[in-house]
Amino acid sequence: MAGILGTSTLAQVGFIVRDLETTKKKFAEFFGVPVPPSFDGGKFEVTGTTVDGQPAPKANCLMAFFDVGPNTQIELIQPNGEKSTWQDFLDEHGEGIHHIAFKVEGTDEKILAMETTFGAKCVQRGKYGGGNGEYAYLDVHEDLKCLMETLENY
Repeated sequence: MAGILGTSTLAQVGFIVRDLETTKKKFAEFFGVPVPPSFDGGKFEVTGTTVDGQPAPKANCLMAFFDVGPNTQIELIQPNGEKSTWQDFLDEHGEGIHHIAFKVEGTDEKILAMETTFGAKCVQRGKYGGGNGEYAYLDVHEDLKCLMETLENY
């Protein structure tokens, strides 16, 4: 089963949190694993982050990752207070599940397919991993009740 994204294999579930340090300690305790390191979202010069199609040089976050199965992660995200899909979610909904993510090839094609099939809107997009990978958050709340993230070169 490949579906619109060309895959049905879940890569990640992302949570928005207010306090990354406290939350990652609780997840580590729950899983019985060491507390993972935190990562900054990266500099705009590398990420090129856009929010609602506009450059978002101040959008950033702190993140931590837990491997929870073969090729599946839980991502914890603490927004930095600037305009981003992460901050919007925290302001509107509080803490909780923000997105589900899938590894894809051809981000532009996948965004177009999601726009035409589900009326999805690309609400945030950028690069990660030193600019080697690309992500896009697609708002599909109307049909799928969440944000969908595509991860290319993940």
